[in-house]
Amino acid sequence: MAHSTAKESIEEPLGVPPRNLLNVDYGVGGVTTTMLPREEGDDLHSETMILNMGPAHPATHGTVRLVVELSGEEIVDADVEVGYLHRGFEKMCETVDYNQVMPYADRLNYVSPLINNHGWCLTVEKLLEIQAPKRAEYIRVIMSEISRMSDHLTCLGASAMELGAFTVMLYMMQAREYLWELIEEVTGARLTISYGRVGGVKDDLPEGFAGRMKKAFDGTREQLESCDRLLTRNRIFVDRMCNVGVLSKEEAMSYGLTGPLGRASGVNYDVRRDFPYSCYEDFSFEVPLGEKGDNYDRFIVRFQELHQSMRICEQAIANLPDGPIVVDDPRIVLAPKDEVYTSIDGMINHFEMVIFGVQPPKGDVYCAVEGGNGELGFYTVSDGTGRPYKLHVRAPSFIHMGAVRRMLLGHMIADVVPTFGMVNMIGGECDR
Repeated sequence: MAHSTAKESIEEPLGVPPRNLLNVDYGVGGVTTTMLPREEGDDLHSETMILNMGPAHPATHGTVRLVVELSGEEIVDADVEVGYLHRGFEKMCETVDYNQVMPYADRLNYVSPLINNHGWCLTVEKLLEIQAPKRAEYIRVIMSEISRMSDHLTCLGASAMELGAFTVMLYMMQAREYLWELIEEVTGARLTISYGRVGGVKDDLPEGFAGRMKKAFDGTREQLESCDRLLTRNRIFVDRMCNVGVLSKEEAMSYGLTGPLGRASGVNYDVRRDFPYSCYEDFSFEVPLGEKGDNYDRFIVRFQELHQSMRICEQAIANLPDGPIVVDDPRIVLAPKDEVYTSIDGMINHFEMVIFGVQPPKGDVYCAVEGGNGELGFYTVSDGTGRPYKLHVRAPSFIHMGAVRRMLLGHMIADVVPTFGMVNMIGGECDR
């Protein structure tokens, strides 16, 4: 244990005047423990305590560790460690062809995998300089918004449960079940769906999907109304969430926050509106914004976005165009199975696509979509072969974790879990 003999003046969070502190390095998680110097005539002194929070499921997901320094119950410093999943997403993707990246993309933000598929397909299509058929783009929008809703419901339900509102969690999980049944009907899976395809989508919407989607949305709105009555004006919930984890608009922008986290602080940015893709310019929707940038604003922004996603889906299904769901190009899309089994051209196409994959021209692109947590972008370099030469993902969860320390300073230890819940960190996106 090494002691510092020099006093250091540090700036306290939330406008508290600076204190003179003695630094004591205990070597725990990179946090320096501070000892408060004794006042003249005072025989007592106090010192802070280091406490490890996590890794623990579900409060701090899987690999995340928060090393907090406490003065009583007040957090005076924190070291946020995202940990290691040892998945190596970017390097794994550089060993397979472009369509085989799809299952890996599912596992970034695995709560809204359809958006990940969507973003990856658009990236490769940008490399190829092709445009998917309009019907495919509308289907992508519908499925992405349903996936966004399941993401938000998971975040809000779990966060409510962590503050004692277990009934709200049950209501939101029931709403999510309505949506997962729709996803399963279209893709054949509920969570890791691998539905995207370069040039379009795997399957068309099944017959009668519009009616079942309406029924699912009716049920979802009913559950959300119950949650609104139970929670959003509940005195305990409001007291626990308001004025906690506050980030100003300027701070949010300096940390690079996007999505609900950025919009709760008043950052008026949404990729779907500001850089439209996949026909989002065809749809009318609002971008909810917060004012204070606290945990309550983050909760309400996500809550309101659920209604906007349903609004987009209803417009898309009402105006769903006819036509193909993939581009008609054997160099990009696998031949139908019946052609593979009955024609020499189909069989050759199948073997060439499986062996060599899609082969974009040399070049590099960056393409972003509005993920469940914010701007999800893929930077990809092609060397002209069937595999990405280099791939990097701008994962919003990884970027947002950089602001957690600032959000915690000056608050109580009881505020750690709800604040972390409103960041909605997904471990798969933090993989490096």
